[in-house]
Amino acid sequence: MTLLQDTFQRKNNNIPIWFMRQAGRYLPEYMEIRKNVTDFLELCYDSEKAKAITLQPIERFDFDAAIIFSDILVVPHAFGWKVAFKKGEGPILQKFESDKDLININNNFDKKVNCIYDTVSKVRMSLDKSKSLIGFAGSPWTVASYMLEGKGKQDFSVSKNFLYNKKKLAIQLIDIITEKTIEYLVGQIDAGADIIQLFDSWAGVLSGEEYEDFVINPTKKIVNSIKNKYPGLPIIGFPRGSGYLYQEYIDQINIDAIGVDQFVPVDIIKKWQENIIVQGNFDPVLLLGGKEVIEKKAHDILTTLSNKNFIFNLGHGILPNTPVENVQFLVNYVRNYQK
Repeated sequence: MTLLQDTFQRKNNNIPIWFMRQAGRYLPEYMEIRKNVTDFLELCYDSEKAKAITLQPIERFDFDAAIIFSDILVVPHAFGWKVAFKKGEGPILQKFESDKDLININNNFDKKVNCIYDTVSKVRMSLDKSKSLIGFAGSPWTVASYMLEGKGKQDFSVSKNFLYNKKKLAIQLIDIITEKTIEYLVGQIDAGADIIQLFDSWAGVLSGEEYEDFVINPTKKIVNSIKNKYPGLPIIGFPRGSGYLYQEYIDQINIDAIGVDQFVPVDIIKKWQENIIVQGNFDPVLLLGGKEVIEKKAHDILTTLSNKNFIFNLGHGILPNTPVENVQFLVNYVRNYQK
């Protein structure tokens, strides 16, 4: 049993550690692979390269979990939506604007999605049995926001206006994404993923009825479907930026762990820890600076929170310009920390 699995079984006092975006542009070995690939999505679909990238941070830092190298926009791309990644701009998508756009959504995933499952299988075979393998997907609202805005760097005025004025159609879109996400996650689990994380990166831009309809309800459906099929499989929910609505998310959705961004006070996280496993809160920007500041913040988190029901992680993904030595310093500090 892995350290993460022990944590989900509430059996250990050691703190597991892994980082969101731990495989990526801050690693020179990643950039060595990336420089020869022009299309980012094709890199995600190349199971040999994706396997190698997934394993890079395990080989370098000995994290307790690998997370599959992929992207949340694989799901809309695989059901027929136009998605492209442009250098300096990020993702550019075909915009979803009316019910006529529903015809562009395929009933069946493109066969390319099987490449993601191949990556999962290959990583699981190469990964030490002491390490967990995390599969993931974007939560429906976050994926829908990209489709509605047509880009990654959005102010959400288009997508939120769509929810307010075309709610019935928005729910249709969310329902499609929800069903496809369940299928996609089941495929990853069948291929060897032993933990799932749902990334709702833009949950925090919604509130009230919209938060209930577009964050809580679809996520609950995904989690319940996975739990019905795989009752013991741990699921981490990460509704970034949810603020006071984190509590509603925890109360309403049957997740095993809650991913927490850096804006939630540690004292509140400590209260949640009594009932649910918590993960995150360390600001990834801290990794850009001096080691004294990194140590101080890590110390504050580790001394406030219990070792049990805790996974050390960041409040969001590692930034591309993060010095590798700072990541190593933080990993070593957490590993060597003793209460």
